[in-house]
Amino acid sequence: MANWNAWNPFTKRESHTSGSITTYKILTLVTWLLSVVVTVYYTIHRPHDGFTIRKRIWDQNYLYPSAFTMNHILGDIYWVGLFVLQFGYITHLFSRNADTVNAAASVGSHFILNNLFHFGFVMLFVRSHFHWAELLLILNFINLSSLYFRHHTYPRFIHAPTVSGPLAWTFVAIYWNGAIMVPHPHSLVARIFGNIFIWSLLVYGMFFIIIYKDYTMGFALSMLAAAIGVAQFTRQIIALQWIFAFIIMALLFIMTVVVAVPAWTGREIRWRRAEPADQERAPLLNE
Repeated sequence: MANWNAWNPFTKRESHTSGSITTYKILTLVTWLLSVVVTVYYTIHRPHDGFTIRKRIWDQNYLYPSAFTMNHILGDIYWVGLFVLQFGYITHLFSRNADTVNAAASVGSHFILNNLFHFGFVMLFVRSHFHWAELLLILNFINLSSLYFRHHTYPRFIHAPTVSGPLAWTFVAIYWNGAIMVPHPHSLVARIFGNIFIWSLLVYGMFFIIIYKDYTMGFALSMLAAAIGVAQFTRQIIALQWIFAFIIMALLFIMTVVVAVPAWTGREIRWRRAEPADQERAPLLNE
């Protein structure tokens, strides 16, 4: 077991060898560029190979309207911001501070795998292989969830671009692609299920905000909820989905601000009532 941990790239380590740091630098940069290039390219161009239905990313979004169709402008803003933050994370791998480099390298294996999964998802999605794309999303969700629960205490410059940002997108994309994947995604039954499952965004976001005080996850999910709400409103004004999406967006955003502002000002929120300062005298005070 000890030997396996030594070779396992996903094992949590406090420090890394110079060779592994070099490997992380190369693979992280290459896979990130691969993820960025295919995302940008297929946002602008459609694939020209194969015999399946081939469309650009956001063309697929509107070709198969569903309860989780997103607004492409907000979606693009989300990904541009995420890619910029991820580039900032990569620069920390080249820092002269050993602690910063080790902290950045600790999430490197999961981040590299995330880039490869995202690359595969885009390649399959634009070619209408939605079932295989869904499988990659689920596998990436497992990868990122494992990363989150093992590395949630790292600084925000690592956490936001490599953990919460990709995880929030993957969680929503499972519904987005899944709704496209099912037959008749715009049918009444599909929309009823959409009206129910949209609330999982709120529950999922509240879990991280309350348990981990993670305002980055709350902000990411609120923005994705807004993307769903805008698209649903412009598509069908008389409907519940856009109302639910905007309610979820507002609640998540408010909770995010409630957690973020004290964190920025150094005043951490305590969700539970503080214990008495003198535990030994507390029983006596009740008499």
